[in-house]
Amino acid sequence: MPGTSFFHQARNNAWSNHRLLTVCSRLSDAELNAERTSFFPTILWTLNHILIVDWFYIDALVAGGRGRDCFVEENPFSDIAALSDAQRESDRTLLKFCENLSDADAARLVALDRGNGQIAHETTGAVLSHLFVHQTHHRGQVHAMLSGTSQKPPQLDEYHLDCDAEFRGTDFHDLGWDGV
Repeated sequence: MPGTSFFHQARNNAWSNHRLLTVCSRLSDAELNAERTSFFPTILWTLNHILIVDWFYIDALVAGGRGRDCFVEENPFSDIAALSDAQRESDRTLLKFCENLSDADAARLVALDRGNGQIAHETTGAVLSHLFVHQTHHRGQVHAMLSGTSQKPPQLDEYHLDCDAEFRGTDFHDLGWDGV
């Protein structure tokens, strides 16, 4: 298994998304779209925000060329299954990017289109750190919003330590990480 801390963060990120989206997939459309107290007014809107910001930063990291076009649609998915599939694909892309990331790669500058013709340059490591904090922040909001639904919020603060294996259930198998 790759040893960089960014790979481990990307892996934990994917696992947390898997757990959160699994619970959210059990919600009714009414629960997903009910107005709640949070930065974004609904669970589905918050999940869409997590994904489109992932698209933006991952696109910058891989020099994909989409830039601000990632933000054209504020809520690209009205269906939780389609959103979950897109988030899993985004997580796979991020994992693949981080898998062989070296210290030199982490120091490479990335161009971020901040809009209005402004391009910021940040290190790959700084962009990745920001992406992981952004995800954690908004997953926490969804976690809190789940408390007002028919579904219990999932455990998200366990890292994938060997000593926590019993708490994973089938998650790693479901993610295709058997034997890890």
